[in-house]
Amino acid sequence: METVKHYGEDVFSEKAMRKYLAKSVADKLIATMKESKALDPSIADEVAQGMKNWALDMGATHFTHWFQPLTGGTAEKHDSFLEPVGIAMADMKFSGKNLIGGETDASSFPSGGLRSTFEARGYTAWDPTSPAFIKRHENGATLCIPTVFLAYTGAALDTKTPLLRSVQAVTKATERLMKKFGQKKAHTSITLGAEQEYFLVDREYYLRRPDLLQTGRTVFGAAPAKHQQLDDHYFGSIRPRILKFMTEVEHRLWKLGIPAKTRHNEVAPAQFELAPMFEDINLACDHNMLIMEVLRQTAENLGLVCLLHEKPFDGVNGSGKHCNWSLAYGGKNLLSPGDNPQENAMFLTVLSAIIRAVDLHSDLLRTTTAGAGNDHRLGANEAPPAIISIFLGDELTEIMESIDAGRRSRSRTKAKVRLGVDSLPPLPKDTTDRNRTSPFAFTGNKFEFRAPGASHNCAQSMIVLNTIVAESLDAICDKLEVMKGDFNDNLQALLQRLIRKHKRILFSGDGYSGDWTEEAAKRGLPNLRDTPMAIAPLMDRKNQELFAKYGVFSKSEIESRYEIAHEDYERRIRIEGEIALEIARGMIRPVVADEFSKLATAIGQATKDGLKMGVSGLKALSLKLGAGLDDLHVKCEHLEKALSRKLADPQGVLREMDDLRKTVDKLEHLVDDTKWPLPKYREMLFIY
Repeated sequence: METVKHYGEDVFSEKAMRKYLAKSVADKLIATMKESKALDPSIADEVAQGMKNWALDMGATHFTHWFQPLTGGTAEKHDSFLEPVGIAMADMKFSGKNLIGGETDASSFPSGGLRSTFEARGYTAWDPTSPAFIKRHENGATLCIPTVFLAYTGAALDTKTPLLRSVQAVTKATERLMKKFGQKKAHTSITLGAEQEYFLVDREYYLRRPDLLQTGRTVFGAAPAKHQQLDDHYFGSIRPRILKFMTEVEHRLWKLGIPAKTRHNEVAPAQFELAPMFEDINLACDHNMLIMEVLRQTAENLGLVCLLHEKPFDGVNGSGKHCNWSLAYGGKNLLSPGDNPQENAMFLTVLSAIIRAVDLHSDLLRTTTAGAGNDHRLGANEAPPAIISIFLGDELTEIMESIDAGRRSRSRTKAKVRLGVDSLPPLPKDTTDRNRTSPFAFTGNKFEFRAPGASHNCAQSMIVLNTIVAESLDAICDKLEVMKGDFNDNLQALLQRLIRKHKRILFSGDGYSGDWTEEAAKRGLPNLRDTPMAIAPLMDRKNQELFAKYGVFSKSEIESRYEIAHEDYERRIRIEGEIALEIARGMIRPVVADEFSKLATAIGQATKDGLKMGVSGLKALSLKLGAGLDDLHVKCEHLEKALSRKLADPQGVLREMDDLRKTVDKLEHLVDDTKWPLPKYREMLFIY
């Protein structure tokens, strides 16, 4: 009961609004939040006054416009409520102008060419659909106001603005389709539940690993004898120190109104997962950014470090962010098979629209999963492959095949599958198993997009998914509007054509198999294996026109995202290469050289003393160390050369890094354990 009492207490919630605002003002603001109705600008000053009074009562001394620039994280600039009102006198003030908008120096945020560096103006604008909240620290608290972030020209410099635009696009398209089914105008809601995976390591080990400090991943590290082969960590008993961490995280999240629901050990040792309940998509994206921040801060307070890199350790599971997306109209989940024929028809229509969307625009979905970290994860240790496909499960797949063939379904429901409103029987409620190798899987009443990386902003993939689904829903409406005759017969024929044309995207098998790679190529599905390939579709004219059509991105905005992604990738790879070279030369080489020197001295002394026992063993080890030392020198030279090239070649740097890693990881098994300068995998993965 104590937990329920404190849930959402750090949020300017509906309850707080009713307490601190006049009823008429609260009604208008709540309508904007719940139904996305236009905000009445005349209430801004009253809202600001009530929000300030609430924040002061909660212990806040400052406020900030909390936004999400194109860095992949969040940003904030704190201003105090305090304003002088005379000599040595002050008051706490906050106006409607302070609430609605702000100006910040945007010159150092990524823009991808949307503005020049000397053009410093950037504007934040209040997003009233996401409630303000309090962020606490040891010495006080700050009122955070979720905002969008725009350039002087109005171009979007953030992820929230295009997300809200995409929500508007899919809302209009859904309303249009539902009208075809004779549904009354109702509220459309797009929901998201984002499962967050992460690693925890002891802070002492972390501080002794320059690669973790600089890049978030280990560029060196030999596999331990035991890692995840026994599957004993997954859903295992949670250790007391970790349980304490999880409990503190949940309490902080609950106070922020974030419905953290599930916690458990993940597959890899030292890997864990937090899953919240689904929420409105805009709020869910905001909340996921807060979840990542709370995970990092809580870990630091407990002598741990939370790693959100997609592949911090080689050879074991990486961390993803599974985005569970669904669409509802008038409170009815359109991805849930209904209890009557008409609801089933709507379900199959929306399902077919999504199949069409993903088939036509799988390249765009793939762009949202690109990144230097996720390149190491996709297709490895339970992460889905880079080839985008859809898993429906046996029963739904058979139903789709039946519609395609115009025949009765052989499914276990023994139901005649015809789309007539009066004749289609109820569909089974739970129609799928799970396929962990599928990037885009139907899981009963939602789609789970498993390809995004743990560090990614959910908004990236949701922007694309919303937009392509809106386009497909509109395409279906366009066809239905020109077809003559019975609506149900027309719909049946249309869905049959859609399934026949786009069923190539459906795949229920093992996404890791070489056979699937070959089969996907035969089907014409793109296999965008790395970030440079994955972000290239952003520059395709047809994709730019799609975003422009729905007002989600202008041509310049989408090109800016390409430039930012390209620069980010190259910079991260260069940082990784430089720190690998620094560690190899400054930490590994001296230790190996010292070990080799001591062995040589010992061998010389033993020979001088006429000793025979053990000399052959010393010589064998010295030969391995000597060869390793030579190899280390040569590979460091190769990496340095790759880094020194004027023309950026991230792939070349990665190849040389991988080659260098093989040598270093071999040497780890040869050097005296007490002398090895880096904490080993067996320590970091099991002592936390």
